[in-house]
Amino acid sequence: MNVALPSIERDLTLSTTGLEWVATAYILTFSSLLLAGGRLADLFGRRRVLLLGLAIFAVGSVLCGHASSGTELIAARAAQGAGGAAVLPATLAILTADLDGRDRDLGAGVLTAAIAAALALGPAVGGAISQYAHWSWVFYVNVPVCAVTMALACWAVPPSRRRRGRRASLDILGLATSGLALLALTWALVESNDRGFTSPAIIYAFALAGVAGWAFVAVETTGTDPMLDLALFRSPAFSGGTAAQMLWGLGVNGVFLFTSLYLQSILGFSPVGAGLAFVPLAVALVLAVPATGRLVAACGARFTVAAGLGAVAAGLYLTAQVGPGASYLDLLPGLLIIGAGSALTTPLTSVLLGDVDPAGAGMASAVLSTAREVSGVLGVSVTGAILLARQRAVVAAGGSAVDGFVAGYSRGLKVSAGLVALGALISLATLGPAGRARRTPGRHRRPRPRPASSGSRPASPGPGPARSGPRQAT
Repeated sequence: MNVALPSIERDLTLSTTGLEWVATAYILTFSSLLLAGGRLADLFGRRRVLLLGLAIFAVGSVLCGHASSGTELIAARAAQGAGGAAVLPATLAILTADLDGRDRDLGAGVLTAAIAAALALGPAVGGAISQYAHWSWVFYVNVPVCAVTMALACWAVPPSRRRRGRRASLDILGLATSGLALLALTWALVESNDRGFTSPAIIYAFALAGVAGWAFVAVETTGTDPMLDLALFRSPAFSGGTAAQMLWGLGVNGVFLFTSLYLQSILGFSPVGAGLAFVPLAVALVLAVPATGRLVAACGARFTVAAGLGAVAAGLYLTAQVGPGASYLDLLPGLLIIGAGSALTTPLTSVLLGDVDPAGAGMASAVLSTAREVSGVLGVSVTGAILLARQRAVVAAGGSAVDGFVAGYSRGLKVSAGLVALGALISLATLGPAGRARRTPGRHRRPRPRPASSGSRPASPGPGPARSGPRQAT
């Protein structure tokens, strides 16, 4: 949608502030409601919440396309975010609870690769639509995708069974405090580039996020049926893996946005050309996914994920070496390495979800989704703040705005490379020597009975192949 913003601005006569809200309304509702979406998936069933989220997203997309004013478009974007907040946790919960062993690993890898490839291909598709069709089709194109996905979900996803004796409580207090914390944090990160980190409004928003976050932890610690089981974070694999995934998102999301600006503002690319420039990254990612499974089998997920994060860090650093006279061919090697390295990080989702009891699959997947979304906003905000600070310093010293932008772009990517490299070290330290995390004994852990059948293996307490010997909790 970002490449269609100029067309939207002209048709709806929006101000710059209005455009910012069109772009961020989705992020605000999506990140604020992810934990609630995961909780709903656990309480009312994964398939049911997935279908509901897809329906809300499709309706929101239609309303976006029909919008005749900025207010209508912003409200419809918020509805899209609410639908997405139900879809993503339910999808990951299906991978955790309804697939076993290699099927879950394959599914998690395909999902992660699809998300990363969509991030790379989105600008190209949006650029083509905004250049050759009306901007409303940026939203209408979602409707048939949602319809097909709903039909596939009805056919392929088994209905979830609610556990006996489990109270269907939504934890309203936890929902309110977590939503307020994420809303305040996301707003502060999005607005900090324009207002500055020292702006009173930004400082108050960060303070509100901190207070609401503290209240959320207190509520979840003392509640009888919490939305978030904090026992998940007792597992070094879950905590460390979540941190590593967040650092990956921080680095990759920053490079997408500001490389697009670099291509258009410095190298003179058109919107379509700037979008197509990321296609080689997506191709490298897709081509490297099949090799990921063989590396996991040979070296374990721990070393595969660490190697992938290390490659992404190297690609970011290589991309940061460009100067004012650089060409697209100078950027291409770094982008290809980022794509291939991102493919090697795909086992991370499977490892983390394999550490979770199926009863809390929606909850755990919502934590991962929230971390990924906040990391994207944080990556754009941090990289943007570094870029702007360096650009102002160069201009103040007598340099041109172009030189300042390139210098800031380079420094921002170098910082991102360091953070992703830190994620590689964290994954090495926390994912475990076997390359697969052990299942965390959360508050709701109970054995999952399986119907007996002739010739079947003994039931195991969770998804995955049966294992011999005692199971030691982390």
